[in-house]
Amino acid sequence: MFESKKCVVYTALLLGFLTVTSCSPGKTITPQSPRQSTTITPSVQTLTVMTHDSFAISEEVKAAFEAENNAAIKFLKAGDAGIALNKAILAKDAPLADVFFGVDNTFLSRALEEDIFETYQSPLLVQIPDEFELDQDHRALPVDFGDVCLNYDKTFFEDKGIAPPQNLEDLLQPEYKSFLVVENPATSSPGLAFLLATIGHFGEGGYLDYWNGLVANDVLVVNDWEIAYYTEFSRWGGTRPIVVSYSSSPPFEVIFAEEPLDEPKTGVVVGEGSCFRQIEFAGILQGTKSRPLAEKWIDFMLSKRFQEDIPLQMFVFPVNPDAELDETFQKFLAAPEQPAEVSPEGIAENRETWIRQWTEAVIR
Repeated sequence: MFESKKCVVYTALLLGFLTVTSCSPGKTITPQSPRQSTTITPSVQTLTVMTHDSFAISEEVKAAFEAENNAAIKFLKAGDAGIALNKAILAKDAPLADVFFGVDNTFLSRALEEDIFETYQSPLLVQIPDEFELDQDHRALPVDFGDVCLNYDKTFFEDKGIAPPQNLEDLLQPEYKSFLVVENPATSSPGLAFLLATIGHFGEGGYLDYWNGLVANDVLVVNDWEIAYYTEFSRWGGTRPIVVSYSSSPPFEVIFAEEPLDEPKTGVVVGEGSCFRQIEFAGILQGTKSRPLAEKWIDFMLSKRFQEDIPLQMFVFPVNPDAELDETFQKFLAAPEQPAEVSPEGIAENRETWIRQWTEAVIR
């Protein structure tokens, strides 16, 4: 984002306006006092940022950027990550926004193939670890990351006297029938991340057999994370005690509890190969008419100020190692030691095939 240049218009006339009292000889003509110069405040610039529905930013952080850049930021929420990306691609000849945030490493190759982003090598990239920079042409810049894992309602399992699952295989057991809710990988980035976890863990030759087993055990599929977590998950009033979400859920429960909690009521399955690391990116959309302002916004998203705001707003973690985290994370964060791995090249080459195969096996 660029700083608006102040345009100062001097309207005072050096000689003022002459008041003619009479055109007759002998009458004097007296100049009035010059008018004071007037400074015209530059108009506020508007930047539209297209995001997924789970995007959030604190008002004070948003206000800080707007004040520093004489700008107004408009957030256009466009559905879950997959849906939002589809909308950005469909509108690439007449972009709906200046910046897009929320495409992750599961959908990144599609965004790059569709050429929706302009190249921008932010100077703040030097602060970001190389492991997060998956686009060497700097069209999509990393902003945050999170581990997609199975979450479970600890109270539910304690009340039922059932041990919570420890790995993906456990979900095929009859005692977990009708317990699991997942997001559709065709429309949801956590859903696709979980599908990739099963592919990384069971391999291309075994993941569909695993999903057939989940279908036999009455897995529930919904379109997005919001519905899965806040509607279907038993922790928040639903009927399903296991949900595909993030490993960061436990510390957030403690931080945001209405009444103080000694420990979180949600557990996380972090067994070998049961989680998948998701990285989210932002990019300047092709055709923006506010390129300088868009650059400033990207820089801001990578800055310590924005990065420290991310965890408590979007339940994910900053890619900038200089950002400081709440100490609650150190106490309650469940981090997988061996997440499932699928190469970016493998995702780019096979994503659509895997989604189609999954859809045929699970939905149809």
